[in-house]
Amino acid sequence: MEAVEKLVQKNGSKIFLIVLDGLGGLPVREGKTELEVAKTPNLDALAKKSALGMHVPVDYGITPGSGPGHLGLFGYDPLKYEIGRGILEALGLGLEVRSTDIAIRGNYATVEYVNGKPVVKDRRAGRIPTEENRRITKKIQESIREIDGVEVIIAPGMEHRTAIVLRFPEPLEEGSDRINDTDPQEVGKEPLEPVGETPQAQKVAQVVKKFIDRVAEVLKDEPKANYLLLRGFAQKPNIPTMEERFGLRSCCIAVYPMYKGLASLVGMDIIEFEGNDLKSQIETLKRVKESYDFFFVHVKKTDSYGEDGNWEGKVSVIEDFDKHLPKFLELKPDVLAITGDHSTPSVLKGHSWHPVPLLIHSPYVLGGTAERFTERECVKGEIGIIPAKKIINLLLANSLRLKKFGA
Repeated sequence: MEAVEKLVQKNGSKIFLIVLDGLGGLPVREGKTELEVAKTPNLDALAKKSALGMHVPVDYGITPGSGPGHLGLFGYDPLKYEIGRGILEALGLGLEVRSTDIAIRGNYATVEYVNGKPVVKDRRAGRIPTEENRRITKKIQESIREIDGVEVIIAPGMEHRTAIVLRFPEPLEEGSDRINDTDPQEVGKEPLEPVGETPQAQKVAQVVKKFIDRVAEVLKDEPKANYLLLRGFAQKPNIPTMEERFGLRSCCIAVYPMYKGLASLVGMDIIEFEGNDLKSQIETLKRVKESYDFFFVHVKKTDSYGEDGNWEGKVSVIEDFDKHLPKFLELKPDVLAITGDHSTPSVLKGHSWHPVPLLIHSPYVLGGTAERFTERECVKGEIGIIPAKKIINLLLANSLRLKKFGA
């Protein structure tokens, strides 16, 4: 048990963790980042009286996926708890994952056949509408229910994403999920063949290969989503909950399934709600505020626009959040943290290794170190540059949930 866990004490304080996915950036216009370009009067006013800093999601120079990025924010060492994206996607879509299962994240894609072989033209099938995803996924499920005695379970996600669970007759040995992604990560290339790194994974890979071929046959006449790329092969991990470690009754208010899945792995209750915007998330937060101690609110589009190289879109999401910030503050959290799980600079069109801006507001911070909530201003803050997994210590301390260490 880590030192901080021995010091935990419970009280009635409320902690809000708002994650603007992929928040950090690099200069995009006149030497300014997306945060610096954005007009954020409410964030800037809050920054002046808050503790600012930067956090490193995994380690210096390491570019994190969304899973490791969020695990760190929840107080878990992402190098200790490695979780495949397939698990997150499956749990987020409400699929049960057992010790007999391999969970996989799927991306519907557009391919063109050249000399009988598929070549990727669009890795996300034009981000097909979610309703179209549901139709296609149902078509696959009705056509493929088992392969060589392995049950196939598939569920639609948002836009081009889906989750697959391969349920084997017996519990799988450790290492059965060590299979490479089939997504080549670039257009103009053939999908990669699934290959197992261990003997037990090789057996799973044979089933996966047959599954891919059968899906391609089912989807061959679809105009856009005519192929399925697979990522994040994973077995179910064993992780202690946030309540066990930190004494926090926690909940998740997120739209996208993967983040719900990750939150459920650390014991958060997933709060379902109508709508998919900040207004509906704030209304939900208000509704459940008295039932929990820790509230994880997730905003996705900062990351999506960053990955698309659309810096104007990313700026617009930041500005939209700024307009809604007063409504969060009206709920009077005892501690409010605003940050990202990683940086997604639009100039890189992907996640990056750069430290992420961090703001913590409570009655017990110094504040007064900066004028705005931006990368350069956060570097000046009292928090400094810290590992993401240590943020939880500061949230607990600022909510007076940690006893004194030693005599």
